[in-house]
Order: sequence, then structure tokens, then C-alpha cells
Amino acid sequence: MQIALFDLDGTITRRDTLVAYIFGFCLRHPRRLLGFLLMPWHLAGFLVHRDRGRLKQALIQATLSGVSREEMARWNKRWVPRLLARATHAEARRQLEAHRSTGDHLILMSASPDLYVPAIARALGMNETICTGVRWDGVYLDGKLTTPNRRDEEKLRCVQMLRQRNPDATLTAYGNSSADLPHMRACDRACLVNASGSAVRQASASGVNIGWP
Repeated sequence: MQIALFDLDGTITRRDTLVAYIFGFCLRHPRRLLGFLLMPWHLAGFLVHRDRGRLKQALIQATLSGVSREEMARWNKRWVPRLLARATHAEARRQLEAHRSTGDHLILMSASPDLYVPAIARALGMNETICTGVRWDGVYLDGKLTTPNRRDEEKLRCVQMLRQRNPDATLTAYGNSSADLPHMRACDRACLVNASGSAVRQASASGVNIGWP
């Protein structure tokens, strides 16, 4: 079995997705823009605790808490096609198709939340999603994270779990930042793409390939 793991933000897409997703929704529900007024306080706290998951949770709760599943589904139907049409790397789409053409198992693994990552994966024809979970209170969004933030060493833990589930599989990983390197090093093959100079230097020192195949 061949498994191909793709990061989302910066690897498939050209930009961060979470802020764009939330801001676009709030523009259509202007009163929710007031939630952004709380973020300087949370950003100040981040300088102390350095917990990206905690900051992410604060942003989601400040802006989207109480939104219904139906509203989110409608927004996904509008936002996801636009994102994929306007803000993805052509090389990433070509590599996805190359893996699909050989029957590989495609996984989208992202620190972004399951508010929209599974919808992106479905639109791209991927088989599985690993991302940060967000809690719902029945049909309304609570916003608290239900999983660790799927970043850094947490992605490595997810890869280790994949190894346990699929001991004979060959894993290929694509990422774009130094935060992706821990899990990429644990794969059989890894390619760092669209990366900064410092990330390239770190990847080169650890034997990770640079650029798309």
C-alpha cells in the first residue's frame, strides 16, 4: 500500500486558510466581526503561553460560536470551490493526480480545523483526513478543540499511528515548513515544497528532498 500525506496551508494552498475562512464568513455576518476585537488580548496571551491550539480555539470561539451546522455547510459549498479555483499551487494539484493515477491512498493532514478540511479533501478526491477537531453542541458550534492541534510533534504522532495501522505501507509526505519536518522525517519519502530558506536548510540537513518530484 502506498500512502501520500499532503499538508494543506502553504503546501496545497497559497495561503493560510483559517483566517480567510473565518473572515469571509464574518463579512457576510457583520456582527460576528466584533469577535476580532477580542483577539489582541488572546495574541498577548500567546506571547506568554506559545500555544497555537489555544489561540486557534480562541479565534474560533470569538467569531463562530453558535453558528449552525447548516450555516457552515452553506459557507463550505461557497468557499471551498473558490479556494481551490483561486488559491492552490498547480504543482500540488499535479502531484495529487499523479498519486491518484497509481491508486495511492491520499490523506490530507492539516492543523486547520474540521470545520472545512474534510470538505476540501472531498473536493480534491482524497481518501482520508487528519486535522484538528472542533466541538459542536448539538447543531451549534461550540468551538472548543476536541483534539490536540495537529501541528509539529502531533503530526509525528499521527504518522506513527498510521504506521501501526498500516505496517506494510510506504509513506510519502509533502509539507512546506519547518513545523512539518518532524513527521516528514518519519516517512519513507518526503518533499519540502514552497518553503522558506531556513526550512530548506533544516530539511537539507536531515535528508528531506527539496521541491516537487
